[in-house]
Amino acid sequence: MGETKLVHSPLITYGSMLSLLSFTPPFVILMWYTNVHADGSILKTFNHLRENGLQGLINIWPKPTAIAGKLIICYALFEAALQLLLPGKRVEGPISPTGHKPVYKANGMAAYAVTLITYISLWWFGIFNPAIVYDHLGEILSTLIFGSLVFCVLLYIKGHVAPSSTDSGSSGNIIVDFYWGMELYPRIGKDFDIKVFTNCRFGMMSWAVLAVTYCIKQHEEYGSVSDSMLVNTILMLVYVTKFFWWEAGYWNTMDIAHDRAGFYICWGCLVWVPCIYTSPGMYLVKQPVHLGLQLAIYILVAGLLCIYINYDCDRQRQEFRRTNGKSTVWGKAPSKIVASYTTTSGEKKTSLLLTSGWWGLARHFHYVPEILAAFFWTVPALFNHFIPYFYVVFLTILLFDRAKRDDDRCKAKYGKYWKLYCEKVPYRIIPGIY
Repeated sequence: MGETKLVHSPLITYGSMLSLLSFTPPFVILMWYTNVHADGSILKTFNHLRENGLQGLINIWPKPTAIAGKLIICYALFEAALQLLLPGKRVEGPISPTGHKPVYKANGMAAYAVTLITYISLWWFGIFNPAIVYDHLGEILSTLIFGSLVFCVLLYIKGHVAPSSTDSGSSGNIIVDFYWGMELYPRIGKDFDIKVFTNCRFGMMSWAVLAVTYCIKQHEEYGSVSDSMLVNTILMLVYVTKFFWWEAGYWNTMDIAHDRAGFYICWGCLVWVPCIYTSPGMYLVKQPVHLGLQLAIYILVAGLLCIYINYDCDRQRQEFRRTNGKSTVWGKAPSKIVASYTTTSGEKKTSLLLTSGWWGLARHFHYVPEILAAFFWTVPALFNHFIPYFYVVFLTILLFDRAKRDDDRCKAKYGKYWKLYCEKVPYRIIPGIY
């Protein structure tokens, strides 16, 4: 199994797996509690836990409820139906190590538009009040925590009993298999791709849905929407729109093409994304900040610029690959390295590595505007509390770790060509620094 060549030592690897399995579920609840019931103050939450210990955590942990279950199931079924039924272009994913080429239907942008129009219309015509989602958010997250764990167990069993393709297998360790997953491309039937559902249609879609929810809730609470909430929501929605616009490109990334469907990816997208990625907006609902027009516009423009650069990085590389290196990069012919490698089945293949444009600045330069964009949609909260900034810190750690994993994978895949590439593009993420 490809993914079990451990990047870190076994002790660190197992330690981090077990601690993430144990600590992320309660952390999600503490994030919700701090934003919704403790005025965004980590100190308040900490004091509550210090005084009451484990019982304090049990007391604030909402029980899964029927209404939460209904909301989740309706949303999941709606997104699954859109994924299956909406028309879309046929797109092929990258060839896997075993020579398997997944085929997708690219209808993410349509699903995204239908979801937001439906959600806002239900509110506009008084059929459903999205504030209900906020009012039951703790129960929803609690239900998701347990429901998604069951889902990951089912994925683990499916990987053993009925894998969808040759890209599956066991490492021989139950914890590793549950955490990293058994299958690279699990499907239900021929057409329903599970990772596209968990990562894109449930996880990323919920980011947009919750951003809108927080705006509506704040409007209901205060009779208006603060400029800080507007800046936060606009930037998050633009970012998520960019994601769905580019969804077919996402299917070539590490998340889909290399990370298997286990706790790390699937539980993360079903639970961690809706709670943690939306947390700056969750914080602002009850802690509105007045920025003033000038500051609001500065932050908005800076955020939009970062999202555009992040998009342009991906576009540049995609165009370069699509035209087999014949595209122009910043008005010039691109500089590149032609790297050959051998697949696990012994086939010789070549890849083109782009070494100019954004990709000449650093090997993972696109992470810089992504982290900065997250900072700009958080900074409307100003600096009264640290909690809104947790996502930015988490994202920075995640992307730096991902850059290292990606580099290690490419080094193993391309050998001497990768060495040549690193000589040409010496910095990993931040030009001139790292």
